[in-house]
Amino acid sequence: MNEHLRERILRRIETLSDERGYQILDYVEFLESKYAERQSPQANVFTRLTESVEDKLRAGRVSASVIAETMGFLNRASNVLNTAMDTVVGAASAKGADKTSANKNSADKNSADKNSADKNSANKDSANKDGADKTSAGN
Repeated sequence: MNEHLRERILRRIETLSDERGYQILDYVEFLESKYAERQSPQANVFTRLTESVEDKLRAGRVSASVIAETMGFLNRASNVLNTAMDTVVGAASAKGADKTSANKNSADKNSADKNSADKNSANKDSANKDGADKTSAGN
């Protein structure tokens, strides 16, 4: 849907009551089930939970004002949980990045130690060969 059409629909909807808003939502969901050109984006777990509660309240013939109040509370709770989840995921990502960096540094150190050991071994071999050459030349 183009942006102009979306904004025009939103302007019209904003003037209506919650009861009419729910009728529009029902109609839009009906149209989506019949004519959607693509799959609607998947909502996160908390959004699906709040929408499920909202649908059950509507099915129970609860007034729109009570539903609006309940949904306001659930949306605030969902936002808190989403923020907490983002914080946990962000901290885990940062910890994983630190662990990856530490593993890389450890691998680099091990590689440097191995290279140093290889050089020392090569130097010893060269010194032993030079010593052997000098001993044979002296005989």
